[in-house]
Amino acid sequence: MATKTATKSDRLFLFYGSDEAKAKEAALKLSRKIAPKDEEFGLEIINGAAENSDHATRILAQTTEAIQTLPFFGGDKLVWLQGANFFGDNIVGKAETTLKAVESFLDLLKGGIPDDVKLIISATEMDKRRAFYKQIDKIAKVEAHDKVDVSKEGWEVKVISWAQKEAQKKGINFGYGALERFVITAGADTRTLSNELEKLSLYFGDREISADEISDMVTATHSGVIFEIGDALSRKDLPRTLHLIEKQLQNGEGAIGILRAAIIPKVRGMLHARDLVSRHNLAAGRNFKAFESQINSLPAAETAHLPRKKDGNISAYPIFLSAQATKKFTVEELVTALQACLEADLRLVTTALDHRLVLCQLVTKVLAQQR
Repeated sequence: MATKTATKSDRLFLFYGSDEAKAKEAALKLSRKIAPKDEEFGLEIINGAAENSDHATRILAQTTEAIQTLPFFGGDKLVWLQGANFFGDNIVGKAETTLKAVESFLDLLKGGIPDDVKLIISATEMDKRRAFYKQIDKIAKVEAHDKVDVSKEGWEVKVISWAQKEAQKKGINFGYGALERFVITAGADTRTLSNELEKLSLYFGDREISADEISDMVTATHSGVIFEIGDALSRKDLPRTLHLIEKQLQNGEGAIGILRAAIIPKVRGMLHARDLVSRHNLAAGRNFKAFESQINSLPAAETAHLPRKKDGNISAYPIFLSAQATKKFTVEELVTALQACLEADLRLVTTALDHRLVLCQLVTKVLAQQR
């Protein structure tokens, strides 16, 4: 059987990343494009989810056999090792038996697969320190699909762009602020987002969906609940803010975690935004691009404290969202609110006061201020 060394992006493809659904979707899209017309004999899919190292060895042996066995009636063949979970830094992947099997499999790929065969590997994890990744990165087309890190400023922008495209495919019509509310509530996991979009499509059809309807319909992730607390706070909705905090406390979330993840960042963000809008007369309307342009045109001394993206530019979107939420607060109120947050943090850490009481007193003080 004639063979040749596989060249990059020729017949060998790797899709991996923490966003398993997105990696699988990309691999599926490619498989539909390059699979032989006679899929019954020309496409072989192998489940790569190994329960232990022996199972991983059998999976790789099955994949090797599939690569080396051409269809009975001849023609091209596509082999897809789907959802492999033993290339990462986990118990199965670190086992000696698995490492030896992966090494043998890598030798096969480096030596060249048959001319009539294409191979797709989709993996849930990939340890980039190992020889397998370093070598396959040289000979295969590699795509990484990692989840967006919701702990970093500006993550919403990336996810909103993806969600908007998917919503358009389904004919979903988001009203003002609804798309942003959807993403922040549902989080960054594409599988969760896809499920929630399907639910919205079935329920609302092409009718315009409001931000409040998103809150009622979409299942909130942890980051979504954190957002809901901050959103209720920004609207000076004391009953809902207390209700959401109580709900999180009952779910086992610590008071310090709620304060530092939901309340302090929201108050600090609103203070930054309100201060900038007030002092520089910024137009905090609905146009993000216009707002971003105004922020970027400010003197460096005025923006040195603002969050930054990886490229060093100002992460303007969180400021834009905060600017929308500051209409019910003055700068003085937000300064007082931030000081109250710091005092509450100190009380939670250094005293034996009831944590629920400390949080309730804090939000009541913040939201009951009179202009």
